[in-house]
Amino acid sequence: MAASARDGAAAAAGHVQDEHDGWASDGEMDVEVELGGGFHGGDDADDRRDGGGDGDDEYDLLTRITDTSAAEARSGKDIQGIPWERLNIFRQDYRKARLEQYKNYENFPQSGELMDKLCKQVERSSKYYEFQYNTRLVKPSILHFQLRNLLWATSKHDVYFMSNSTVGHWSSLSYSSANVLDFSGHVAPAEKHPGSLLEGFSGVQVSTLAVNEGLLVAGGFQGELICKGLADRNVKFCTRTTLSDNAITNAIDIHRSTSGNLRITVSNNDCGVREYDMERFQLLNHFRYNWPVNHTSVSPDRKLLAVVGDDRDALLVDSRNGKVTSTLVGHLDYSFASAWHPDGRTFATGNQDKTCRVWDIRNLSTSLAVLRGNIGAIRCIRYSSDGRFLVFSEPADFVHVYSAAEDYKKRQEIDFFGEVSGITLSLDDESLFIGVCDRVYASLLQYRMIHAFEYLDSYV
Repeated sequence: MAASARDGAAAAAGHVQDEHDGWASDGEMDVEVELGGGFHGGDDADDRRDGGGDGDDEYDLLTRITDTSAAEARSGKDIQGIPWERLNIFRQDYRKARLEQYKNYENFPQSGELMDKLCKQVERSSKYYEFQYNTRLVKPSILHFQLRNLLWATSKHDVYFMSNSTVGHWSSLSYSSANVLDFSGHVAPAEKHPGSLLEGFSGVQVSTLAVNEGLLVAGGFQGELICKGLADRNVKFCTRTTLSDNAITNAIDIHRSTSGNLRITVSNNDCGVREYDMERFQLLNHFRYNWPVNHTSVSPDRKLLAVVGDDRDALLVDSRNGKVTSTLVGHLDYSFASAWHPDGRTFATGNQDKTCRVWDIRNLSTSLAVLRGNIGAIRCIRYSSDGRFLVFSEPADFVHVYSAAEDYKKRQEIDFFGEVSGITLSLDDESLFIGVCDRVYASLLQYRMIHAFEYLDSYV
């Protein structure tokens, strides 16, 4: 049995080696590959190999939509509803194969392999969040394999996500989803603002999403920017940030200025960072750099911007004029994620060299900590609002929760299968959501914070 399980693992992991060409689903669970080798179990397996009429029923049984609760998981059900007992491979063997054969995308060859040698993985000895629920009614999707900011929570019960061409909303209270904004057809603003394109857009391909402060903002592959209030029925504002051929909107950061005005900072592939006033829907600043900007995050005091992109070095810039105040050296590849600690003194950057680096603005000559992933680039980073935790995701299969309060020396590893569309914490940090993109097992994973005194959970 052990030998056949190893053979199945190698076959099942074969699809991991697909090349990236814009968007490649190399991190997906390929259930059909599993089915091709038959099932565990005598009569069922014989029927399958003989081409018996029960094959379709078996496939339906394996792929039917089933949610998983915490109680079911404690009883032994797989959190994603993957029926390992009916497949021709054990979970641990499939995990081993994924770790060995997953192909991390790099712009500088061997950058991740080199960091694996230089950076020791922190022991996964802690547990800060526990599994609460997985719904397969939510089917997150990804259009650009390097951009994973497509999931946002506005409370511990409300999550916004991209599913194909639609922004959807999931309520963990009613266990129901609803469409919020459909980009498959024509989208146009219902309000008139200077600079807004009243004719709108048709067939927008959404590359990035942000939801915060009652505002939903989506960015497109052609520089489109579409804004909608969560309480509003219609779109408020549409604009095209650039006419460049290299116009992908890579990231959007929604925040408030020191005076309390609502602002967004937009990172674009045309090497620009733009700041908009979302009270008047006007462009305030446009900063230009020497390489495509993949992500920008604003410091808590609004004085600094962390800027990362298609360069090994990250930048710290003055938010008023965009001038570089510091260059951060250490990463070996391009970066696609950044986030500030609430204290405003430290921030993190995520890179295709499979590391997340933590920096202290009081000493930027070297990083404060270098935190390693398992199989791929660090594409999404979040700090908890109280600053206790740093959460980051890899392209597939793993989300890591580090204790910032314990100097990043303790971590929890959340292990699943599938591409990650995004990670998000609720505003009170009580809930952690993970979007899983997969042809069969697409879902929304929900974890809840573990409290020292469990009886307090009834009040949360």
